[in-house]
Amino acid sequence: MKKLLVLFPGIGYTCDKPLLHYAGKLFKGAEYEILKVSYGSFPTGEGGEDTMRIKAEHAVQKSIEALSSAELEGFDRVVFIGKSIGTIACTHARNALCKDAVCLLLTPLEATFSGGGGACAFHGTGDKWAKTENISTLCQKTGTKLYTYKGADHSLETGDVKHDITQLLEVIKVLEHYI
Repeated sequence: MKKLLVLFPGIGYTCDKPLLHYAGKLFKGAEYEILKVSYGSFPTGEGGEDTMRIKAEHAVQKSIEALSSAELEGFDRVVFIGKSIGTIACTHARNALCKDAVCLLLTPLEATFSGGGGACAFHGTGDKWAKTENISTLCQKTGTKLYTYKGADHSLETGDVKHDITQLLEVIKVLEHYI
């Protein structure tokens, strides 16, 4: 069976950071080929919602370009894991190129759900980029299973190292179900 994992990083949250790094190692151990999407340089702007929209559109465009040559139809199983702005790219790339791909959403933004939901989402209640109430409502509307982490920020961290490592292990155990 030919399997592919595509990692969609965030703007500052690269594939070398814990959530994506260990997710990649987990799937590689299950004999998945790994593709790490690169967005190149993001356009700059004044800040605020308009700039985030422009950056999200850039991430979607670069993701679709990268995956267009990946011959996704040659894989028996495709899993997309997105982090932050990468969750927007993840759901939109699925809709454009690989409707059967499973989308796993690490700290999704509200705009993520304009591309539909995912199999599951992970959200910290202390995330300054996404309100818990809104993410919960969007997950319910799209049938996305939501895992919440009390007090965790946009990296699913609380500042308590031992607690954060325990939460990381919990996330990895959930992701393991989608191998």
